[in-house]
Amino acid sequence: MKRRDFLKGAGVAATGVAAASALAAPAVASDKIKWKMVTSWPKNLPGPGVAAQMLADRITMLSGGRIEVKLYAAGELVPGRGVFDAVSEGTAELYHSVPAYWGSKSKGFLLFGSQPFGLTADEQYGWMAHGGGQALYDEMYARFNLKPFLCGNSGPQAAGWFRTEINSAEDLKGLRFRTTGLASEMCTKMGMAVQAMGGRDMFQALQTGTLDAGEFIGPWTDSALASIRLPRTTTSRA
Repeated sequence: MKRRDFLKGAGVAATGVAAASALAAPAVASDKIKWKMVTSWPKNLPGPGVAAQMLADRITMLSGGRIEVKLYAAGELVPGRGVFDAVSEGTAELYHSVPAYWGSKSKGFLLFGSQPFGLTADEQYGWMAHGGGQALYDEMYARFNLKPFLCGNSGPQAAGWFRTEINSAEDLKGLRFRTTGLASEMCTKMGMAVQAMGGRDMFQALQTGTLDAGEFIGPWTDSALASIRLPRTTTSRA
């Protein structure tokens, strides 16, 4: 890719939990390019929040300081679910998020995130780098004036946190469950009542009993995100 083409484009990165970064027209002043990176995470959230800051710092460092990237946590500049549109429309230059959030824009985006029984982190990278995945990725996001990049991968995730023990597929029917992406469609077909909400809201709903189960990213990130003690019963799809 030519440097000038890179600077003119918009970019998105996604893998596993799907970390996404996007580029819009850069603001140039005194020979320094300033980029705003909007994210779907609280600042320095273990896992994606930390990875987003590392990416911002890495771009600034590798450019010798000529490209200065400032990170904005979810809600600081735009809502966490608003980062895609913010970069597509030029409000910010990059975003860091997950493809699982953009299924309403195109179902094709969901193939580039993590899903039940999907690719491992290494398998997904192999497909993207050597199996034609990146070309499809570019084609999908180009429709929205975005350029996608891989920038992290959680790999297969735990199935979730459950208030009651699960012993059979029948136990899942009617369960109020928080998830996203292709997992939400699979769970719906299994008879679960899928709920859409943020990670912190999920744990509050689990505590109050308005939600029976849910998955966000994994124990490390989830335990840091939750302000409550996590339910003790877990099961895994990894």
